[in-house]
Amino acid sequence: MSFRVAPRRSVVANAVYGLLNPIPFGIFVAALIFDIIYARSANVLWVKSAAWLIAMGLLFAVIPRLINLVQVWITARRFALSTEKLDFWLNVLAIIAAIFNAFVHSRDAYGAIPEGVWLSVITVTLMAIGRVATAAQDAASGNIVHD
Repeated sequence: MSFRVAPRRSVVANAVYGLLNPIPFGIFVAALIFDIIYARSANVLWVKSAAWLIAMGLLFAVIPRLINLVQVWITARRFALSTEKLDFWLNVLAIIAAIFNAFVHSRDAYGAIPEGVWLSVITVTLMAIGRVATAAQDAASGNIVHD
């Protein structure tokens, strides 16, 4: 009788993924905060800063998604958890919303609101749901280690 052993994930890929994965979420949250501040104050500085943050967030969001694509869908397709797949798709949808948000923020500052705020909310919400689902799965399986 032969047993299938789960393929090991690359240590380097896990390290790069663990390092880069939280960065886009923080950047998109900052962009949402800047959009809300602009909607309340009408100071153009805030919406232009949000546009830059969205562009930076998109740059940092692509690399972890490519690593996750390989780990979840190619190398460990049979052994990937459903929450890993859900997190992948929610992050892809968040990146798509952020791309639309970047186009909205490329308009005049007064034309970026309220669509920019709603797209920022959608982006942050999708990413947050993915992170909560992953954290809940890790807590249920006992993978959380407190140092």
